[in-house]
Amino acid sequence: MKKEDKSIVIEKLGQLLAEYPHFYLVDIEGLNAEATMSLRRSCFKGEVKLMMVKNTLLRAALHNKGEEFEQFDPILKGSSALMLCHTANAAARIIKDLTSDPKKKQTKPALKGAYAQEGFYIGAEHLDTLVSIKSREELLAEVISLLESPIKNVVSSLQSAGSTIHGVLKTLEER
Repeated sequence: MKKEDKSIVIEKLGQLLAEYPHFYLVDIEGLNAEATMSLRRSCFKGEVKLMMVKNTLLRAALHNKGEEFEQFDPILKGSSALMLCHTANAAARIIKDLTSDPKKKQTKPALKGAYAQEGFYIGAEHLDTLVSIKSREELLAEVISLLESPIKNVVSSLQSAGSTIHGVLKTLEER
């Protein structure tokens, strides 16, 4: 590949990394055609962009993004695929779903590392942590339900207090 072509690819990778706030590096080497199609189908449904990348070009794009991304240098070996997503846990859920099926006994895609919610996760042991990260929508729904709870309690108390007062007045009237 010519140097000009490499710089164009590095620039495009940099644009993708800027466009998507979360990305995962995974190893999908050795997947058969059926497993690869299943992975691609899952990524399409989950709105995750999956692409094979050359480690040296991705390393250059990450270095252009900032010095803190040099943490990914040790894992950029072998075959690497890049999973880009707008929801922090979308790619982690796909990986977990595909590798946790006991019937298939599939070990890949294997997580190498991730950048999600402005945090760095190096190694496959962080997969459960990444799956449990809540999306923006999930957090907003949780906050709204927490805000609604006290209001519902007050309204419920006022309604029950009204029926209690009504019951006391009715009893007094009957006497």
